[in-house]
Amino acid sequence: MIERHETVNVSTVEEQNLLTIEGNSHLFKDALFFDLEHYIYKKPICIGVFGCCYFDMKENKLEVTQYMIENKNDIKSILKLARDYFKLMYEKYNKRYIITFSGNNDFTVINYLFEKYKIDFDINEHFFHLDLQKQYEKEKREPIGLKALERKFSIFRDSELISGSNLAKTFSKIIKDSDYISRMPEDKKEKILLYNQQDVVSLFHIYVNWNSVVNSNILDETTE
Repeated sequence: MIERHETVNVSTVEEQNLLTIEGNSHLFKDALFFDLEHYIYKKPICIGVFGCCYFDMKENKLEVTQYMIENKNDIKSILKLARDYFKLMYEKYNKRYIITFSGNNDFTVINYLFEKYKIDFDINEHFFHLDLQKQYEKEKREPIGLKALERKFSIFRDSELISGSNLAKTFSKIIKDSDYISRMPEDKKEKILLYNQQDVVSLFHIYVNWNSVVNSNILDETTE
């Protein structure tokens, strides 16, 4: 299994730009930004990449953790690492929220696999879920995908876009052929990991700049 920990610098957070939920604009400080790449064939088969980050207030940086599958023996190992990560974030770092974009599918996958492999952890018992796609569609009353929302926030990726179907094909080969990962070009692994990393980092940037795009009228009113 590939395990990666990265630190990502972020710009200064502006109070007036923050998304406010039930009067709380600072819940991002107590949140995880979460995204999975996975393989489903009729039922969830595996997590291909687990990606999560949180904001380090002291350092003004994002701490990103990723686990990527290398063979079928990693299926349960990634689930155990995901459970341990969530428990650590909850118990040591006092995280209480998980922020996603269209995250219900990811939760369906990981909860199904937790149950299948008898990993005793209930995400809903530990974290409140905030879905930025649902929040945007609630406020703007129009559907949107993550890449379209990124464009509205002037988020431009270093990585090329990868379709879900191509990722699924890759993970299918990985679990069916134990030597496939050794034949996979290093740049392909890097592209998959960078793609997932930028998904979770984008969630943070969208959250902390929410009002500058989604509720820009609020900013106009405060500057009058």
